[in-house]
Order: sequence, then C-alpha cells, then structure tokens
Amino acid sequence: MTSTVSLNQRLKLLPIRPGEVALKSQNGVHRPVDLARVHGLSAQAIRNYEQAGVIPPAGRTASGYRIYTDEHARALAAYLALIPGYGHAAAGEIMRAVLRDDLDAALAVIDAAHVQLRRDRDTVTSVAAALTEAPAGPASDRPLSVGALAHRLGITPATLRKWERAGILAPARSKGARVYSSDDVRDAELAHLLRRGGYLLDHISAVIEQVRAAGGPGPLAASIEQWRARLTARGRAMLTGAARLSDHLDGIRTYAAPPVGVTGGAAGSGDDQRGKSR
Repeated sequence: MTSTVSLNQRLKLLPIRPGEVALKSQNGVHRPVDLARVHGLSAQAIRNYEQAGVIPPAGRTASGYRIYTDEHARALAAYLALIPGYGHAAAGEIMRAVLRDDLDAALAVIDAAHVQLRRDRDTVTSVAAALTEAPAGPASDRPLSVGALAHRLGITPATLRKWERAGILAPARSKGARVYSSDDVRDAELAHLLRRGGYLLDHISAVIEQVRAAGGPGPLAASIEQWRARLTARGRAMLTGAARLSDHLDGIRTYAAPPVGVTGGAAGSGDDQRGKSR
C-alpha cells in the first residue's frame, strides 16, 4: 500500500535568523499556507510563484493536494530575498536559471546588477564633484549660439555637436541654428568638468539626466546623501539575496528524494482539475 502524507501534521515555526529558512516540519513536507505564512503571503501567491517558475513544481499527495519540501522553502526564501536588491525581473531570471540548472546564466544576471550598482555609485560621485566645482554665479538668460558657448568653455563647436549626439545636450533651434538656453549652458559646463575628470560620454549623459530630473544642480545637491543611502541599502540587499541564493544552492546539492507518498507534478494538475486550489 502506498503511503500518503497527512496534511494535518504538526508544523513548527521558528524565529528567522540570517541564513536559515524559518520553517521546519517533522518530515520536511509543507503545505502552501505554511510557506506563505512565514513571509506574510497568501497561499495563492505561492502557487503563482510556482506557475511563474521561480520555485520548483510542487509534489502531490495521493489525493492531489500540493505539498512542498524544504527545497521549495529555500527557493522561496532566495527569490524573495533577491527582489529588494535585484528587482522582480532579475530575481525571476536568476531563479529560473537556477531551476533549469544553468548557474552560469544566473551568475551573469547577478554580475550585471553589480556592474550597474558600481556605475550608479560612480554617477553619484561624479555628480557631487561636478556640483562642487560648478560655477556659483547665475547663468545668463540670454541664449547662446554654438560658437559663443564653445568660446565660453574653451572647446570647439564640433565637441558640442558630439555631446548632443551622445544625449548630453539638447539645444533648441532658431532658423536652423542651435541655441543654448541657461539650462543647456549649465549642462554643458557640468559636462566639461566631467570630461576633464576623464569620464566617458555615456556616463556624463547619465549624470546630466539626473540633474535634469532633479530640476537643476541645487535640488540635486540636496538629495545626494539620500541617493547614496539608497545605493547602500541596495548593496546590502544584494548581499542578503546572494546569501539566501547560496543557501538554496547548497541545499540542492544535499537534497534527497521526495518524502514517501509525494509524487512530482506541475501546476495545473491534481487540485486544479478539481476546480479548487488546495
């Protein structure tokens, strides 16, 4: 006779500690609601994650009820920990790569996120430096021609046109000729400072975009520390997510066969065929 798993088994919830999955059962079997409760989610959310492929397919009891193992609990903890640092899309991409046993692809997503974080840090640093060195005097409201702005900065008109193609400047046109407003002049001065500092054009373009979004260097300067704090929080979250993912990878290597009475199954079979979720 085939053994089945009782869904009324006694479960024990433990305090969450770093590096641990805070869900234990007597035989390593969990219901959707058990996994959901640990993270303040609904049981439907767990089923949705399964369907999205970010946790492994659930096993089934002989009567068709979904059941999960400690491997599912670790995968769920890893996915949810990855989201704050890497975002939903990247976290999903990482977990789906892991579940199809493509660790290189998962690590490539992680590497790309760290590269972007470094670029963001460089942007904050360069913006802060440029704002410190930027001319304090008010810019003239009178628009400047390309020649006048080039003379003011000590560069050639060809350089200004190159910056325009890179997205750093966006001057208006008057009778076909470029005219630079006071905001354009400000952006050009910041770009000139950054170029002298050795920054590449695509990086300078990102800096100027931040200046424009903040409404100018004044408001941006006031938010620099908040910007740095957000990057620090994101970096910490990435570390936590990577640690949970490492826990999951370690667990996969030591994972044994499913408990007796559990059958493999994909979402959409068993309980769903009965018209209700279990």
